[in-house]
Order: sequence, then C-alpha cells, then structure tokens
Amino acid sequence: MSTTGLAPAPAEATPPAPRPAPPRGTRTFEQANRRLKWAMLAPALLFVGAMIIFPLVFTLDLSASDAFGAVNAGKGYTGLTNFTDALGDTRRFWPAVGRTVSFTVGAVLLETVLGLALAMLLRKPFRGMRWVRTVLIVPLLAAPVAIGILWLLILDPTNGIANHLLASVGLPRQEFLGSVGQSLPTLMLIDVWQWTPMMTLLLLAGLTTLPQEPEEAALVDGAGPWQRFRYVVLPMLAPTLATALVLRAVDALKTFDLLYATKGPGGGSDFEAETLNVYAYGLTFDYQEYGLAAAVLVLFTLFIIGVVVLMRRRGGGKNA
Repeated sequence: MSTTGLAPAPAEATPPAPRPAPPRGTRTFEQANRRLKWAMLAPALLFVGAMIIFPLVFTLDLSASDAFGAVNAGKGYTGLTNFTDALGDTRRFWPAVGRTVSFTVGAVLLETVLGLALAMLLRKPFRGMRWVRTVLIVPLLAAPVAIGILWLLILDPTNGIANHLLASVGLPRQEFLGSVGQSLPTLMLIDVWQWTPMMTLLLLAGLTTLPQEPEEAALVDGAGPWQRFRYVVLPMLAPTLATALVLRAVDALKTFDLLYATKGPGGGSDFEAETLNVYAYGLTFDYQEYGLAAAVLVLFTLFIIGVVVLMRRRGGGKNA
C-alpha cells in the first residue's frame, strides 16, 4: 500500500536525563532540614510526652494498690479490687455517674440550642453588632469559682435578689442551691449562662464560612425561613456543630470548680450535686483512699474516651 500523502510519524520524545545521585556520605538540603526540624521539636515532644505518660502510669499504679493515708506510704497491690469495689458501689459511685450524665446532657443540649439561635440572630450584620458580641463573651471572662460565688449571692434563699424578683411578681420563693431537688437543675442553668456564649461563637464562626448560593437558590425556589434552615443551613453546618458538641461535652463532663464552689465537699449534705469529679476529689482529699480514687479516675477517663468516640462516630456517619 502506498504511503504517499500520509504525515510522517512524530519523533519519539527523548526522556529527560536522570538527576545524578549525590555522592555517598553527603546529605541533601531536604534531609538536613528534616533532621533539623525533628531535632528542634524533640525537647518539646519529650516534655509533653512525659507530662502525659507519667500521670497516667502513676494513676494506673495507684488504682491497682491499696494505697491509703499517704501516697508515698507502703502499699500492696490488689489487682482489680478497687475497680470492682467502685463498680459495685450503688450508694455513691453509680448515683454520681447518673448526675454526671444528667448534668452534661442537660447543660450541653440547652447551650447548643441557645447558642445556635443566637448565632443565627448574629449572622447578619446590624447596628451595634460589635457591642452585642462584646457583651456576649463577658461570662467567659470570669473564673468558674467566681461565677459560683456570684450565683450563690444571687440565689441566696433569704437575701438573694432572685427571690426578691420572684416575690415582686407574686411567685413563691425558691430554695435553689439550698434544695436537694433543685440543686442540680440550678447548676445546669448556671453552666448554661456561662458557656452558651462559647457555643454561640463557635457556631457563628461556622456560619460565616458557609456559601450563600445554596440558601439563595432555596429562597428563589420559594423555601421559607424554617425550610432554608432545616434543609440547607443545618446540613452544611453539621461538621462545625459536631465539633462544638464534642468540645463542650468533654468540658462539661470535667466540671468541678463550679460544683465545689457552690455545694462544697460531697456535692451537698445529701450528695445531691456529687458528680464523678467531686466524688473522686472527696475520696482523695477527704477520705485519703488513694487507690479507690485512682480507680474511679481511670473509669472516668475511659468513660470520657467512650463518649468522644461515640460522638465522633455518630457525627462522622451523619456527615458522610
């Protein structure tokens, strides 16, 4: 067959010549930079690792012993006895678990709902927005102990301003923190007052990063405010919402100073506000049962890890 009129085949491209290997025994700039980076980070990593590992190992060692009276006193190892004693304690341990869960769930749910509502209100610019945001973060500036003392004065059954306000509108006086039944709900509301601004700021930061096009398209299609929020804004905000929930839930689980400042040792005369943190503190410093206290702290740490893993899995599944 004639090949007249056919274009000549293109010439094969010559592959680039390989870069010459550096002489043996010499280091490239990237290798030297990498080693320098790890050399600079090593002291900080070792320090942080020691600060994390040593307390964990020491607590695990105490939890398997019968340490009592003094941490450095002679002790014998009892295996899992402290764990079985704690798990079998239906008078103090399990009620403390229930109060810890109730306090965390109630406070975090209220903070999330109120924080999301405030974030939606503050999403659009308005006159005086900077002043509103400044006032909003005021509760975050005070220490939890100071917050507890402040609310003790406000909610004092005899001279507190809260009961004076209730009496002025014809409502009966309340015991608030002085009541066995009202103590834990009152502490939840105090926690909500202090930490709702943090949830608001986290969710507001997430809202400001959302694209406007999906919401504008839904508006053109005739979707109302609730429909745009439910089917457009909320799904896009879900990753930020899940992160905020995890951060706040872990922080609420560890609440101690507010409870101790308002209710004192044992969470009150009838242990009405005793969470796992307060219970472990009492075992350590009031009863000096260091082995049992360490076992309670290990169980509490495992409980927190389980909560975080569960929330992250549920959040990841919803966002997938």
